[in-house]
Amino acid sequence: MTVISPRKEGASPSNAAAKSVKVWDPVVRVFHWTVVVACTLNLFILEEGKYWHRMTGYVVAAAIGIRLIWGFVGTKHALFSDFFPTPRKVIDQIRGIVGRNEKRHLGHSPLASAMMLLLIALLMATVTTGWMTTLDAFWGEKWLERLHGTIANSIMVLAFIHGGAAILESWRHRENLVWSMVTGRKKA
Repeated sequence: MTVISPRKEGASPSNAAAKSVKVWDPVVRVFHWTVVVACTLNLFILEEGKYWHRMTGYVVAAAIGIRLIWGFVGTKHALFSDFFPTPRKVIDQIRGIVGRNEKRHLGHSPLASAMMLLLIALLMATVTTGWMTTLDAFWGEKWLERLHGTIANSIMVLAFIHGGAAILESWRHRENLVWSMVTGRKKA
């Protein structure tokens, strides 16, 4: 049985869609959730250094490669040029937050952009150091294994900060930013 909810007079079925815009394309969303799942698996579930841990790392490496290319040829809000966080933009956003008059960003905000780029750099470093541990030249090198683990743990800390910030900003702006990374849509 289908239940049809009552509409306000004059409201059309497409009003909800008209009040939102497509921001995150499928490549950006798949990259994001691939990294979330891969980091969760490799940090908490899979055994370090074993086959599936390494395969998950290679998936992340491929996802980073695709995302880097997409950052130059993708859709508007996927382009690095759309959201590159200059010091001026970051300072302006911090001043806006402190003064409670921050500008709304449809795509990445400057602080979110800085976090995203830092996370990508750390993911690249983790993939590289993980791969290096499989090479004969670095086999069994404890300093490299410690470096790999330290970078991976840094990603975990930053990911928790990123997630917390997304929840806080969702509350402050009355917009579910986590859900927008699922649907690709944000308030217009």
